[in-house]
Amino acid sequence: MKRKTFIQLSTTLMATPLLSSFKVLDQPERLKNWAGNLTYSTDHVFYPKSVDEVQQLIKKHSKIKPLGTKHCFNAIADSKDNLLSTRYLNKVISLDKKAKTVTVEGGIKYGELAPYLHKQGFALPNLASLPHISVAGSCTTATHGSGVKNGNLASAVTAMEIVIADGSIVHLSKAANAEKLNAAVVSLGAIGVITKVTLQVEPTYMMRQRVFTDMPMAQVKQHFEKIVSAGYSVSLFTDWQKDSINEVWIKSRIGTDKDENGPEFYGAKAAKKNLHPIIALSAENCTEQMGVPGPWYERLPHFKMGFTPSSGKELQSEYFVPMRHAVEAIEAVASLGKQIGPHLFITEIRTIAADSLWMSPCHNQASVTIHFTWKQETEAVLKLLPVIEKELSPFNARPHWGKIFTMAPKVLESRYEKLDDFKKTIAEYDPHGKFRNGFLNREIYNV
Repeated sequence: MKRKTFIQLSTTLMATPLLSSFKVLDQPERLKNWAGNLTYSTDHVFYPKSVDEVQQLIKKHSKIKPLGTKHCFNAIADSKDNLLSTRYLNKVISLDKKAKTVTVEGGIKYGELAPYLHKQGFALPNLASLPHISVAGSCTTATHGSGVKNGNLASAVTAMEIVIADGSIVHLSKAANAEKLNAAVVSLGAIGVITKVTLQVEPTYMMRQRVFTDMPMAQVKQHFEKIVSAGYSVSLFTDWQKDSINEVWIKSRIGTDKDENGPEFYGAKAAKKNLHPIIALSAENCTEQMGVPGPWYERLPHFKMGFTPSSGKELQSEYFVPMRHAVEAIEAVASLGKQIGPHLFITEIRTIAADSLWMSPCHNQASVTIHFTWKQETEAVLKLLPVIEKELSPFNARPHWGKIFTMAPKVLESRYEKLDDFKKTIAEYDPHGKFRNGFLNREIYNV
């Protein structure tokens, strides 16, 4: 199957489905992902409201695939048979204040969970750039925020409840079966439907966010680690069109982090107003900047819950490289600036701490990510990605599982030391491939 099957072209935005409590019937249009670049391959979409309904559906169907908030840009959550949406599995189950954990249903969005936790005096250690994504879906794909000491969102998981292929329920936890949990958290949707997740929380905290513009690339090359360590979470944005970083976003915890409030930061100038990562766009949908204090969940994401994140109609790719190769990898991509520029909205560079999750791109390695938000020019992007992947190959780059990439399955296999063990885990929970789809067949099984 050609790589172009990763993306199914569409010129319309995401359709709003006609919902029932259990199944969508006779949809006038098939579901699309939020960016509108992918149309799902079936109109058989189920919307269970309880774990019991999830079990019934899984027992009934020989092929079915869990579906989160549709924020993936490739076919990882697609199915030509049946989709099971976790949209209505979105409740907080319990908050254990003594153990500092919260247990939620897998379909809850971070933007729904975060305000509840804050009111209860608690917080999550990190959030992604947008709060519109579900807990289970984010963990399944190893979605992340930024910060040299912060792991990806999945690293906060301490326990999970999963409905596996025979309809039974499996409970995994750090306390009872830590290695099984490490295998299953970043599961790529291959093991079952995640119905409950327990996350580690901490006391709530306040943050402020400052933005600086036009940092000379020479400063990045000479002081990269100091720059990305200047706040709790730091992001660098560039379009690769000049020898500089367009914007530096520094998110600092009040009371624990130094506040970068001077007029300059490594040659970059302090912004005089709120900015969007794509500087030509309005900052209306972005979280508050200019050093204004606010709760953690209103500063860690780049975008507010009530607004369309990023540019809306776009494609995304992202590659993880070991932290020790950060500057070399940035230089490698910068050398492609003229090729990349015409098709790019913006690139974001972030850092993530190492974790022990088998299929996480940060497994056993602190990482830097180079993220591309592309114009929705599918053909051009699919031609560019192999060029970028070749430049990043010396650094054993790993792609984000939920974004577009063209890396050969054999290359992926060589970069995930636990892949064979992961396949054994899949076979244990799904021996007949009920949750297998085209994406898993290509990328994990190379068929």
